[in-house]
Amino acid sequence: PQALIIGVKKCGTRALLEFLRLHPDIRATGPETHFFDRFYDKGLEWYRQQMPTSLDGQITMEKTPSYFITREVPHRLHRMSPLVKLIVVVRDPVTRAISDYTQTASKRGLGTSPSFDKMTFRNSTTGLVDTSWSAIRIGEYSRILEWWIKFFHLRQIHFVSGENLIKDPAGEMALVQDFLGLKRIITDKHFYFNE
Repeated sequence: PQALIIGVKKCGTRALLEFLRLHPDIRATGPETHFFDRFYDKGLEWYRQQMPTSLDGQITMEKTPSYFITREVPHRLHRMSPLVKLIVVVRDPVTRAISDYTQTASKRGLGTSPSFDKMTFRNSTTGLVDTSWSAIRIGEYSRILEWWIKFFHLRQIHFVSGENLIKDPAGEMALVQDFLGLKRIITDKHFYFNE
């Protein structure tokens, strides 16, 4: 692939990929491949087989949000394709953590999960946040980004605002299309706001 959406979980990666699929010059995989974090031992040929066929001038891409938080991925990805373009969708870390917690709790059953506050704070009196909890740790974007900039130039990484993707999807998609070197085909006409 020439581009990957590498994260972040619960920030709008699925919406971004679905919007990008509207572009005729984008070819994207179906489900998350998890090659660089879970199935790396299957080899590059296996990974290539997961990619859709594409024509000259089309960009092949995939989305696996857990890549962003997996320490081994930047090195592995760089070895495969040092010039790849990376897209990272971010949003307010607290909102992201709440969304992550809600999804996990709904899978388990809300009555069986500790409250969000109990999970978030080591000491609720002092407000000390438990940064060992994955829902919090994932939102430490700058710490995680350090792993990535050891292997990739910042000009290869495009940050999408999850909030702007909701408020102004056409504007955000214009920036993504520019980053990918695509003609701006996805515009206001593709979005309808149901108030």
